Amino acid sequence: MAKNQPKKQTTGKEVHPMEALLQSQAVSNIQKGKEMDARILALTKKNVLFDVGAKAQAVLGEKELKEITTYLPYLKEGDKVHVRIISEESREGFPVVSMRTFFEKGKWDILEEKKKNEEDIDVICGEYGKGGVFVDFMGIRGVIPKIQLTTDFLDDPSKLEGQRIKVKVLEVDKEKNRLVVSQKAAVLNISQKDLKERFDKIKLDEEYEATVLGVSEFGIFCEVNGVEGLVHISEISWEKVTNASVYVKQGEKIKVLVVEKNEDDLKLNLSIKRLENDPWKEIENKYPKEKEHEGEVVRKERYGYFVRLEPGVEGLIHVSKLSGQEEFKMGDKVKVFIERINKKDRRMSLILPQVEKPVFYR
Repeated sequence: MAKNQPKKQTTGKEVHPMEALLQSQAVSNIQKGKEMDARILALTKKNVLFDVGAKAQAVLGEKELKEITTYLPYLKEGDKVHVRIISEESREGFPVVSMRTFFEKGKWDILEEKKKNEEDIDVICGEYGKGGVFVDFMGIRGVIPKIQLTTDFLDDPSKLEGQRIKVKVLEVDKEKNRLVVSQKAAVLNISQKDLKERFDKIKLDEEYEATVLGVSEFGIFCEVNGVEGLVHISEISWEKVTNASVYVKQGEKIKVLVVEKNEDDLKLNLSIKRLENDPWKEIENKYPKEKEHEGEVVRKERYGYFVRLEPGVEGLIHVSKLSGQEEFKMGDKVKVFIERINKKDRRMSLILPQVEKPVFYR
C-alpha cells in the first residue's frame, strides 16, 4: 500500500454489515397491524415485555395491561402468545402490542393443545352447583362433573371452593363455550389412551359389576372396570324413583347392564331395572278386565288417585270415575277393575267396583 494513500473519511460510528441487516429487519418487522407470535420476556401486573423478533422488544398496551391479572396464574416467561402491533413506538420508545386475539381465542388454543397432549392445567374452583364444581381458566368458565372428583371430595364438593387445583381437559369447544375437566384424571394420572382401551373392552347388553361413586338427582354414578357410567334415575327400577340414594350407597357394588356406549366422551349408560323382568311385558294377560284386583293407594293428585298393583305397575282412578265421597289415605288397600291399558305408554285406567256391572262388560 502506498504510504501517501489518503485514509477513508468517516462521519460517525461505523455499523457492522450484519448489525445493519438486523436493524433493517427489526424496522420491517415492526409495522402497525402486523400479527405474530411473541415470546414473553417479563410478566408482572404493571408490565409485560415481549420479544417480537429481530432483537426487537415490545410492551403490552395500557388498556389491556389492566386485564392481564386474570391471566398471570396461567402464563410464564418464555411462553409464546399471539400479538398484534398497534403502535410502532410508544412514549418510552418501545413498540406497543395487543393480546386481544389471545384473550379471545388463544386461551382456547391452549386448552385444545393441553387436551391433545393430555397435560394438566391449573384452574380456580368456584361454587358447587347442579352440574358439578364450577372452575375458571383464564376467564373461561368450566365445570368438574361430580363423577370427575376424587373420592375425598365426593361427599362434600363445596370444600374445593376457592382452591387452585390441577385438572385434565376432557372436553373443550369454543363455539359452544364448553369446558369440562377432571380432577380425578389429573390426580390419578389417567391416560385417555388407557381409558379408550378399557372402554373398547366393555360390551353392549352385557352384565357387569359396578362400583357406586356417588348419587345425584340424575341417578347413580358408577365405575365399570375403570370406565365411568351413569344409571339414570329412570333406569334404576321399574317403579317410579324420586330419590336414588334410597337404593344405593357410595362404595357399594351393584349389578348393571350396559345399554349404551358414548364414543365421544368414553362414558357408559347403564341400567339396573333391565336385569329384572319388565312387569308390563305380559300386563294384559296378568290383569284381565273381567277380574277384580287389589292394589295400594300410593299417590293423590288433583285429577285422581294412583294405585299400585305391583312394583312398577300403577294405575289411575280418575276423578271422573269417583263419586266424590271417597277419602282414601296413602297405603289404603282398594279393590279395582281394569278399564283400559296403554302398554306402549305404560298407563292404566282403573275404576272402583260398582253395584251394577260396568258398561264395558257388555
